[in-house]
Amino acid sequence: MPPVIVDGMSILPIITVMAAAFTAGAINSIAGGGTLVSFPALLGIGLTGQQANVTSTLALWPGSIGGFWGHREDLAGIRAFAMRLMPPSLIGGALGAWLMLVTPQKVFDQLVPWLILAATVLLAANDPVSKLLKRIHGHERTPGWWIAAICFQFIVGIYGGYFGAGIGILMLAALSLLGLTDIHQMNGLKNLLALCINGIAIFAFMAMEFLRHPGNAKWMLVLPMAVAAGLGGLFGSHMAHRVGRTTVRGGVVVIGFILSAWYFYKTYAA
Repeated sequence: MPPVIVDGMSILPIITVMAAAFTAGAINSIAGGGTLVSFPALLGIGLTGQQANVTSTLALWPGSIGGFWGHREDLAGIRAFAMRLMPPSLIGGALGAWLMLVTPQKVFDQLVPWLILAATVLLAANDPVSKLLKRIHGHERTPGWWIAAICFQFIVGIYGGYFGAGIGILMLAALSLLGLTDIHQMNGLKNLLALCINGIAIFAFMAMEFLRHPGNAKWMLVLPMAVAAGLGGLFGSHMAHRVGRTTVRGGVVVIGFILSAWYFYKTYAA
C-alpha cells in the first residue's frame, strides 16, 4: 500500500514531528527545553537548519502564550522591570531573527551542533545557577545595574531571536542579580520577555518569508505541530507534579548532549 501523501510529504514525517511537538510542549510546560526535541525532529525529516528553526519557533510560540497567561497575576508590582526590559527584548529578538535569516544556509547548518550544545549546557546549568543565586543577595538597583541588565537582556534577545533554546535560565539569572527573589514574579516576567523575543522573531520570520526568503517556514507542519504542542502543554501541566522538573530536565539534557555529539559527527567528521 503506497504511503499517504499530504502536500508532497508522506503522512509519517508529519506524525513524527507532531509527536515531537507534543513532547516539546509537555517539556516546556514542566521544565523548559522543548526546542531540543522539536528542532532535531524537523532536521530528521529533511529540513535545513533554518527551515527547522523557523518552523519550530512558529509552532511552539502559541504554547508560550499559555505560560505567560498562567503567570500574568505574578507581574503585579514589577511593572518597572517589565517596562525597562521589554524594549531590549523586542529589539534584540528582531535583530537575532534577521541575523538568522541572512546567515548563509551552509553556515547555519554548520552552527547547528554548536547551537544544540549551547542550549543543552544552559539547560544543564539551570539547577547549579539557581542554587548559587539563592546565596547571592540582591544588589541595589543603581542606574549602572539597570544599564547592565538592559544590555544583558538585549544580548539574550539576540540569542533568543537567532535560536532561542535556553534563554529562560539566562533571564532568571539576570533577574536574581537585580534583586528579585520571588520565583513566581521572576517566572512571570521571564515568560513575558520570552513572549516578546519569540513574538518579534516570528513577526520578522513571517515578514521575510513573504518578502525575501520564501520557503523557510513549512506551513503545512506549523499548524499540526502547534495543535500538538498545545495539547502537550496541557498534558505536561497535569504531569508536572507527578514527574518533577529535575527528572524531565535531566532527561532533556541527556538527549541534548547525545544529539549535539551526533550532529558534530555528522557535520564535521562524516
